[in-house]
Amino acid sequence: MRPLLAATLAAFGLGLAATALAVSGEPGFDPVRLGPWTSWPQLGAPEIDPYERANVAMDGFAPIGLNEGLSFIARADDLGAPLDARCDYTISGTDLPARLWTLAAYSEGGRPQANPANRHGLTSAGLLRTDSGDFVIAAARQARPGNWLPLGSTRSFVLALRLYQASTSALSSAYDGLSLPKITRGACP
Repeated sequence: MRPLLAATLAAFGLGLAATALAVSGEPGFDPVRLGPWTSWPQLGAPEIDPYERANVAMDGFAPIGLNEGLSFIARADDLGAPLDARCDYTISGTDLPARLWTLAAYSEGGRPQANPANRHGLTSAGLLRTDSGDFVIAAARQARPGNWLPLGSTRSFVLALRLYQASTSALSSAYDGLSLPKITRGACP
């Protein structure tokens, strides 16, 4: 009887550990990576699996519906260094294939970063652009002229890029030709 009880408890413990591991990392088994940006396009689909659903509930990032747009998260710059709010960053690119897009800085826990400007994100509609239509965003703790994304006082953060009513080419499974903003680290203490 004791071996059966021990085996049952071991199986139960391993099952709990496997479930915790499945819902504590990245949400899902089908990420799309484009440079430092990662997306999980199936998170907004009706057939999301239970582990992905649990991960979304724990993470706090609400997925966009599959036909409504795309969400991307960046935890590192273009060179692969983790994002650090003590550093300055330049986020630059060309217009994205969406009716509207937003860029926001969040804490690792999925909450908007508290900052003195009380501003947590930017929209494509409100950006200053170069003559060619490109944009340059300064992400830093201290105010910058032009497009400034304030960073909070916590050390680590993530960037969330959301494309709303993205064109059908952007929603293709191959993501061919989708050029996402570059994240370049500047001055760092």
